[in-house]
Amino acid sequence: MFRNGLEPWHILIMVVVLVLLFGSKKLPEMARGLGKSMRILKAETKALREEDAPAAEAQNGTAASQAAEQPRQAVEPTVITKAAETSKSTTA
Repeated sequence: MFRNGLEPWHILIMVVVLVLLFGSKKLPEMARGLGKSMRILKAETKALREEDAPAAEAQNGTAASQAAEQPRQAVEPTVITKAAETSKSTTA
């Protein structure tokens, strides 16, 4: 029964259900938002890896474990607004 996993007609049914639930206009906006979120996540993880690599090379094992226990600085959240939202807020 589950030997083949998802077949093409399963995916087609899922796409039809998503279009019916969210509408065809909302889906591209959701995909753009997901893409931006993934890019931000990728950039942050890359920055953390680059930040940790030189520190690990410069310190020995004991000092590196102590440095890993120290809290990191908080990252400011980025607010992304669309042109349509900004025009609505200025006219209201």
